[in-house]
Amino acid sequence: MTAPLWTPSEKRIKDSNLFRFMAFLKKDGHKFNDYQGLYDFSVKHPELFWKYLWDFGALVSHTPYTQVLTNADKMPGAKWFDGCTLNFAQNLLRFRDDRPALISYDERGKQQTLTYAALYLKVAKLSHWLAQQGVQKGDRVAGFMPNIADTVVAMLATTALGATWSSCSPDFGIQGVLDRFGQIQPKVLFTTDGYIYNGKTLNSLDRIQSILKELNSVEHVVVVPYTNGQLTQNEIEQALQSNDAPANDALAFHLIHDCLNNDAEEINFVPVAFDHPLYIMYSSGTTGVPKCIVHGTGGTLLQHYKELVLHTDLTEDDTIFYYTTCGWMMWNWLVSSLVTGATVVLYDGSPFAPSPNVLWDMAEAEQVSIFGTSAKYIAALEKAGVKPQQEYKLEKLKAVLSTGSPLAHESFDYVYRDIKSDLCLSSISGGTDIISCFALGCPILPVYRGELQCLGLGMAVQVFDSMGNALSRNAQDTGDAKGELVCVKPFPSMPVGFWNDADGSKYHKAYFDSFDNIWAHGDYAELIKHETVVEHEKSKQVGVVIHGRSDAVLNPGGVRIGTAEIYRQVEKIDAVLESIAVGQTWQDDVRVILFVVLRDSITLDDALTQTIKQTIRANTTPRHVPAKIIQVTDIPRTISGKIVELAVRNVIHGEPVKNTDALKNPEALALYQGLEALMS
Repeated sequence: MTAPLWTPSEKRIKDSNLFRFMAFLKKDGHKFNDYQGLYDFSVKHPELFWKYLWDFGALVSHTPYTQVLTNADKMPGAKWFDGCTLNFAQNLLRFRDDRPALISYDERGKQQTLTYAALYLKVAKLSHWLAQQGVQKGDRVAGFMPNIADTVVAMLATTALGATWSSCSPDFGIQGVLDRFGQIQPKVLFTTDGYIYNGKTLNSLDRIQSILKELNSVEHVVVVPYTNGQLTQNEIEQALQSNDAPANDALAFHLIHDCLNNDAEEINFVPVAFDHPLYIMYSSGTTGVPKCIVHGTGGTLLQHYKELVLHTDLTEDDTIFYYTTCGWMMWNWLVSSLVTGATVVLYDGSPFAPSPNVLWDMAEAEQVSIFGTSAKYIAALEKAGVKPQQEYKLEKLKAVLSTGSPLAHESFDYVYRDIKSDLCLSSISGGTDIISCFALGCPILPVYRGELQCLGLGMAVQVFDSMGNALSRNAQDTGDAKGELVCVKPFPSMPVGFWNDADGSKYHKAYFDSFDNIWAHGDYAELIKHETVVEHEKSKQVGVVIHGRSDAVLNPGGVRIGTAEIYRQVEKIDAVLESIAVGQTWQDDVRVILFVVLRDSITLDDALTQTIKQTIRANTTPRHVPAKIIQVTDIPRTISGKIVELAVRNVIHGEPVKNTDALKNPEALALYQGLEALMS
């Protein structure tokens, strides 16, 4: 039987929020011996589970709900906490003391600390100003902003009024911004004068000028001086006004300082319905114009509370950090940490500038207890030879979170060997679609190499084969139980719908076309059952392995292969920095083509090619071995850093990539053109 890499101590289990929650349920006669018992209860009795969670969190509402769940057998169509009204910002601003709420870093170092009292005051002043400009419930406010404290303030001020927030990171191109904000027609647009990345200062105002020529809904632009602290009103007007008139000739420009120059000290929190639009998020848009995914106020709040408090074990004594941009849902998730009274650390810039140690310097200085990042960052850190355990004490660090792509088995080893041996390594998986997770960490369960620890409470997740049969396997078995990750019951953070999708047809097609009345998430996954020992008692645990996106699954000879299975083998070879695998149509079949990015000064030769193939063959199957291996210098990826197999697959087949504005580095696609001779 596979041994766990880490097992929580009895003290850690008993000190956890999850243990307190189980004791809270025990008062009503619901006794659970382990996590799996609690999970089974949560999916069998969703009305009870989500009610108990609401009460446990003491979440603030204006009017109480009349019923927890109606239309429980419909997806979509289920309705949560009917009758309840609440305000998202009010729940995140429950604390008004002098403890640090937000600590902001960038490549230049520490920039700002805002206490909970100071954060509340800034939000009060900005929400007052927004109300004066006519922003009200149902309006949209957009942010073209880096990951700084002012972005959080703008979001909270927006949602305090019952308006809807939507954001893009400033590295989006002009068309990428218009493809998103053009659909939702925001009334106010927040931006900075620029941003800093990898040692370079980049201008945002020139792009804003071009955006405003097309975005006729914007009435006010608020500029935050970020790269130039001396920016004046005159300078922003000169930068944003041009010979070509903007789409809205009544457009007004403001410096953030002027918007905060009022006497407001209290916030008039506007109550909204549980399913009132809180955020509009966007699909990656690599196959066309992005889908505008609308997330409700109460569902987002309740789901984030569950994941942060129960699964991440976040308390007011913790300091939490997640490396993210404002164009990725992990930003929204991170900011929800304020509901607990914890300290949130923000970082804007490259995670490797000015050195590969920059995030760990920050983590040590701020005594970060929960450190979140991407799987690619952890792999790159190991390739760079960074060993935080040798250079830092990291005394408070109790959890490392990873998402964005499957975390390789070797990265699990690296974390426990070179970062810290006593912590909960939580690989988590969900997405923008649900603004949360289907599978994630658990502070009272062991960590197994290559696995996400558990299914999320209240998330009735299964893995289906193509016929809709549920699949799973025991840890000691070797049978293939990979299939489509689905959710068979409603959950509160399901999208309210898509923007401009009145009949719901786009929403239905995105998630419910594969299986009737069942959410199909688009992940190729596997459930693995373990028996473990917790507090001297046998306990069951269901781990999760994500093998990649379903639409990127390779199918040579009719055998389905997740791309993560190949990446895991290839990227443990020292010469390889990263790779991307796609299926090429070939002689009435599909064959695997592997592209590799190698270390500087290394060239792919026959010896290295054979090493890669032999490593894959020895650790997987002959079907996984690529027919061709080709060296490239870059891999195309989305703005949030995810590699895009579909775009590369289109290029090598001579098909168009429909929306290159969704890519962080669209120029990389050119590297995959004209490779017919190499692939023949």
